[in-house]
Amino acid sequence: MKKSIRFLNRYRPLLTVAALLALNTISAFAQGTGFNSTDLKTGISNSLAVIMMFGFVLGISCVIYGGFAIRRGDVDQGKMSIIGGAIIAAAPAVIFAFYKIFGLDANSAVGVGNF
Repeated sequence: MKKSIRFLNRYRPLLTVAALLALNTISAFAQGTGFNSTDLKTGISNSLAVIMMFGFVLGISCVIYGGFAIRRGDVDQGKMSIIGGAIIAAAPAVIFAFYKIFGLDANSAVGVGNF
């Protein structure tokens, strides 16, 4: 036990340099030869489009749940669910409108997708 602690204390700087070198080499391999910023922008834009689709479906289901809640007599919960669902479902369109209004769609780093 004492021998291994002495070994670690003695070679700690060497192990640190080796670990840093290995981590830098791994990140260089991860970039690959065909990586560019357009691929990253496309990937992020597609990810945001998927998130917006899930949000739209969730918002519509909240509106439907609110209708059922009002039908069974829970009017306050139903109204809140309908309002919340409408906000969730309309959020991508509102953000897209802000991008268009302020002119961020042409030179933005990440697009908001096509509607």
